[in-house]
Amino acid sequence: MAEPSSNPVPPPADTPTEAGEEGPSKKALKKAEAKAKKEAEKAKRAAERAAAAGASASSAQLEDLAKENYGQETHTTKLDADATEITLKTLGDEHVGKTVELRAWVQNSRMQGAKMVFVELREFGNWTIQGIVAANPEQTPVSRQMVKWVGSTNDESFCVVQGTVQKPLEPVKSCRVSNYELHITKLFVVASAPAMLGMTLAAANRPIANFSDEEVPVEDGVEKLSIAASSEPTGVPAASMLTHLDNIIMHKRAPVQQAIADIRMEVKDLFRSYLKSHGFKEFEPPCLIGAASEGGSNVFGLKYFGTEAFLAQSPQFYKQYEIAGGRKRVYCVGPVFRAENSNTPRHMTEFTGLDLEMEIKKDYTEVLHMLEGVLLYIFRGIKERCAEEIELVRSVYPSEEFLLPEAGKEVRLTFAEGQKLLREEGPEEYRNVSDDEDMSTPQEKALGRLIREKYNTDFYVLDKFPEGARPFYAKEDPANPSLTNAYDFFMRGQEILSGGQRINDPTELEARLRKKGVDPSSQGIKEYVQVFRDAGVPPHGGGGIGLDRVVAWYLNLPSVHLAAYYPRTPKRLLP
Repeated sequence: MAEPSSNPVPPPADTPTEAGEEGPSKKALKKAEAKAKKEAEKAKRAAERAAAAGASASSAQLEDLAKENYGQETHTTKLDADATEITLKTLGDEHVGKTVELRAWVQNSRMQGAKMVFVELREFGNWTIQGIVAANPEQTPVSRQMVKWVGSTNDESFCVVQGTVQKPLEPVKSCRVSNYELHITKLFVVASAPAMLGMTLAAANRPIANFSDEEVPVEDGVEKLSIAASSEPTGVPAASMLTHLDNIIMHKRAPVQQAIADIRMEVKDLFRSYLKSHGFKEFEPPCLIGAASEGGSNVFGLKYFGTEAFLAQSPQFYKQYEIAGGRKRVYCVGPVFRAENSNTPRHMTEFTGLDLEMEIKKDYTEVLHMLEGVLLYIFRGIKERCAEEIELVRSVYPSEEFLLPEAGKEVRLTFAEGQKLLREEGPEEYRNVSDDEDMSTPQEKALGRLIREKYNTDFYVLDKFPEGARPFYAKEDPANPSLTNAYDFFMRGQEILSGGQRINDPTELEARLRKKGVDPSSQGIKEYVQVFRDAGVPPHGGGGIGLDRVVAWYLNLPSVHLAAYYPRTPKRLLP
């Protein structure tokens, strides 16, 4: 019997296997091999395409397809010709979907991942709008590099931007222009701000913590503040007036300061328009004079070509010269200088005066009523014209509404009546105030509070001041020489105007000069007296209004320095 072979021959391909299955044919094997090669080739081509796409993307990122749409502005920088220049104040629905151009400061920016940045742009004051810079897959007109660059732009850099105006899904509460946003496609920095500002805009727009002219202690670059000042809920540190003035640009960029400046300008315009409508003519008095204009010592002297000159304390003499020269009614607006070493929130060494002088026909109260009329016109005018600015200021420096008397019920008290009111209804320390001595600042403020409670007004007049409290040119009351035909006007218990009838007779003027201890033949005074000898001068009177005080006390600011552009004090000559 033959033994089985150890190498059995496999069954033919067409024969069923032991398990009952047939193996692949040669034809099938070749077909499978061809299919595998085809799929491998396809995968290879796909990989090559993917690699090429990746290389293309890397190349696109490397070359930055949006590089012409951002950066530092140069002489070659171009915006689209069809971009419409806009101002945020006039932005409206007619601009939606249109390409616009805006020049503004970058107020702040915040990144949203690598593809988007939100930019808050401020044009002026508190006119702000939200801008969006978002990269798209094509990387043009905005690329990721552009997004990153815009997000790193320093706050307070001045830029020119181009984009389309769109309506946001929800109002942007952080911006004044809340119903529109700017989808930015180009942004160029015109002027870069430093990475570290001496004072941020947020701090500049906070209430000032300290009005002292003394240096504030600093630790680690931050001013030491009082607990009350530093515990404000905003978390933004307050700054002193010194810090504000040392960083004057950020001080002036603050919306609150721009609002105060706008109100100030409106006061000047209202003053001029009222007086023009009442027949007044403007003139320009000199600031340089050859002698102290009121005979006092509070003047600034300076060298003047080998002789001495002074800065004018007042345009008083020159207003009277205009009347003597034939003008019936005149006014002027200009600087006044006082060399008074008064370091208080209500004094400055230079301020702006609003002055008027007019001929008196029958009685000096004609002048009083004219001054009262112009001030009431100013108060009512700024309430109407500057409502938004007043609201903005009050959001930083809260105050009660400035109360005005009803028409025909203006409050006019004599000086003696004011003192009597203090004695009878004022604080205990004023029970013995005299009718013959001028009021102190605390007395004036106490009287202001009493008048507000009693008459429901923050604006009133005190008339018939005692002779000892008035300058040499003030005319004495013919019925009572211990008094004068002179008055002060008050806002919230603080004086903003002094005025009265002037002496127009040279003999009477000389006698009054001697009574006040002034030599009628002294330099500057003798020339003044001579004016009334040279020709007949009609009776006249007027007043001088402190513009800075009008603005400060109407807004109830903590210091008159806030109402001045560049306040000057005994310790401050910069900027």
